[in-house]
Amino acid sequence: MNSSEIFPYIDHTLLKPTATTEQIKQLCEEALFYHTASVCIPESYVKFARTNFPKLNICTVIGFPLGYSTTAVKCFEAREAIQNGADEIDMVINLGLAKEGKFSEITREISEVKAVCGDKILKVIIETCFLTDDEKIALCKCVTDGGADFIKTSTGFGTAGAKIEDIRLFRKYIGEGVRIKAAGGVKTKSELEMFIFEGCSRIGTSSAVKLLAEED
Repeated sequence: MNSSEIFPYIDHTLLKPTATTEQIKQLCEEALFYHTASVCIPESYVKFARTNFPKLNICTVIGFPLGYSTTAVKCFEAREAIQNGADEIDMVINLGLAKEGKFSEITREISEVKAVCGDKILKVIIETCFLTDDEKIALCKCVTDGGADFIKTSTGFGTAGAKIEDIRLFRKYIGEGVRIKAAGGVKTKSELEMFIFEGCSRIGTSSAVKLLAEED
């Protein structure tokens, strides 16, 4: 694949706790120039990005990165982010509930956040590095039954990021219409191509734009 074919899969991402307004501005400019799928930025910068880049597709994260805020808090975060101009929401599940086998509660939380999102895209981060395969399979059902648009591998803040075997597992167990986002540790063009080939509709990465631009 050439770079122009890969850019539309990229959620151009900056979620470091030290991110500055100038860095977010540069990220947004790059996303527009290279026609990435979106920028993925902290909630606190959503209004800035919407005001200064009205044509940009803006994604933000809620319950991030640990996922253990309450459902009410996640719904509030999603609602405020959308009011401020977010087009897409990436939400972290409560991993403690997954470890306790309380999958119906996870499904209910996803459903409540999706109700807030309405026609905006909801991606659900399950943080695969902390899960068994059986838990991942159960969470595929949660994401599907909860009405989310995407299942996403990782926050990028866990012990590991996206792995091909997880994408293959997702593809087998997610419901019809649920798409896949890989995130965390995808850094080379060959890796980008591999994840796209395996069925990812989005890849969250902070390094792909620089990498692909240098190859052009």
